[in-house]
Amino acid sequence: MNAGIRPPHHQYDYVGRFAPSPSGPLHFGSLICALASYLHARQHNGRWLLRIEDVDTPRIDKAMSPIIVNSLKQHNLDFDGELMYQSERFEHYQSSLNYLAKQEQIYACKCSRREIRERAPFYDGHCRDANLPFENYALRWKNEAKRKRFHDMHFFEQIVSDRMAQEDPVLKRADGIYAYHLAVVTDDIEQGVTHIVRGADLLDTTPLHLSLFCALASEEAVQPTYLHIPVASDKPGQKLSKQHHAPPIQDEHALTNLKAALQFLGCSRAKFNHIGSTEKLIEWAISHYDFSDLPKRTEILVSDANGVY
Repeated sequence: MNAGIRPPHHQYDYVGRFAPSPSGPLHFGSLICALASYLHARQHNGRWLLRIEDVDTPRIDKAMSPIIVNSLKQHNLDFDGELMYQSERFEHYQSSLNYLAKQEQIYACKCSRREIRERAPFYDGHCRDANLPFENYALRWKNEAKRKRFHDMHFFEQIVSDRMAQEDPVLKRADGIYAYHLAVVTDDIEQGVTHIVRGADLLDTTPLHLSLFCALASEEAVQPTYLHIPVASDKPGQKLSKQHHAPPIQDEHALTNLKAALQFLGCSRAKFNHIGSTEKLIEWAISHYDFSDLPKRTEILVSDANGVY
């Protein structure tokens, strides 16, 4: 019997979440993802949680979290429950690591990125049997599942590359920072997340997250369902991101921003362009937006998105 992380005592039929990183304010791509996940949750009479993914502390600007929360409120995207900060949950991530270590699924790795690149296109398990001490080294998970397939609610059956399926991911870096994979799966289990709506740039990580979910969760926990949406890009192969200096959304233009985001999600602007407030637009979208209109593309350019660029 798997005695891993147990789900919350109060289970809901639908629990969604939006999990921005506070390395900068929300940009148009962030708003699209927030809106899609919010609408999907509300259309299913579900809860919509907000989680601030600030586990990667060197990249975080603490001043950004309240700005992000305010931006969501200005766009009438109100979350349920308490706001979660990953920076306050390090003990939970260490507990997950300790559990995996007891199952002999964790090992230390001393390989630098350069050394890995020189040996193979992806990490080749070089340190699996080295029996290195855990202190001062990166900690990797023995990915025995090597899962490659999963079902997406929008893109249907997906098969990821051998590289993504076979690699042993780092769960804690040598500098002591907990990795994204560990934090997000631990949080999803403990928050009882049932549905995850996120960008298609994360399609390849989903089998790994599902495998890690199975390794960490207790038997009564139900695996989340995924729906990936097209990412917004300013040019082919380059999604809007803080790293690429995407401009922040302007809260004073919330109605214009939301209309552009709805249009990006495949909804004809003629259907809602007459609506004059963010509250009424969100109400309309909950009742009328159809996710079957979502384009079957992993990337969409936003150069023609009026009111945003």
